[in-house]
Amino acid sequence: MTFVTKIRLQSGNRPALDRIVDEIRSTAERKGAELRGPHSAPPKRLTVPQYKTAAGEEHRQFRSWDYTVYTREMEIVGHNKLARQVTEFDFPDGVHIEVELEQIEQMA
Repeated sequence: MTFVTKIRLQSGNRPALDRIVDEIRSTAERKGAELRGPHSAPPKRLTVPQYKTAAGEEHRQFRSWDYTVYTREMEIVGHNKLARQVTEFDFPDGVHIEVELEQIEQMA
């Protein structure tokens, strides 16, 4: 059986996200692991209204707060030791990581 580790990284700080992706890619190349990705999703632009009062009166609000979220997805095929090592990286505060482990059965 082979394990596929799916890694999803999200951040509003694109340079920090790209540094982490490059670090994962170079580590996989050094270890000789099969790495798929990184796959980039279109940036997601979030807008959050900011009200001057807690009552949320729409006519009394500040300018909306805009935030862009960048997403990268990668897959490590097999190489469980590398997948474990990647999840133990010291990620910057602004980078969110999700890891999903999928077990694939090989056909005989």
